[in-house]
Amino acid sequence: MWSREFLGIDFYHIAMWFIAYSVIGWCLESIYMSWCNKKLTNRGFNKGPFCPIYGFGFVGGYLLFRPFAEDYIILYFLGVIAGTGFEFFVAILMKKLLGEVWWDYNDKPFNYKGILCLESSIAWGFYCLFLFKFLHKFVSGTTELIPENVGIVFIKTVAVIFVLDFTVQLTRALGVKYTMESMRNTVYGVRDKIKDYRRGL
Repeated sequence: MWSREFLGIDFYHIAMWFIAYSVIGWCLESIYMSWCNKKLTNRGFNKGPFCPIYGFGFVGGYLLFRPFAEDYIILYFLGVIAGTGFEFFVAILMKKLLGEVWWDYNDKPFNYKGILCLESSIAWGFYCLFLFKFLHKFVSGTTELIPENVGIVFIKTVAVIFVLDFTVQLTRALGVKYTMESMRNTVYGVRDKIKDYRRGL
């Protein structure tokens, strides 16, 4: 299992990189939002320090764009297009599952429904360049320091903790969503009955 390859990289390294980028993404998001909000802010969906959107985004980007690693112009525009598309897909998915999106670009110029904006799209391109020229070298080098047998145990442990944490948080989020919908439907129902009663008078 661990030696099976996807786009030339074995599953063990993909899993290790995924964990590393998910944690790095959580740190960056939480530090930035804590600074903006002037208080400690957890930007992850889970309680733990894990943002899988960064794991999927950075690992997926690295695997797909490796053939263009030396062409900075193509790499930049691939980052813009892929990052914007991925952000849009995640926003739509969150809206359907949770009833809300965890970011809001309505105050940004050239935004689309508050879920995309020109500033963010431009940034994705620079993130992609940074990934290939600096960040992945650090992540790859660091994970190589861990013996594979220890790394496999680590991956399994993180996976179990993440699934449990995610399940608890998703259950709570969906429960709140459906509770709010039920309350809203009840209010609307009472309002309609009052209107019907008034019409009857």
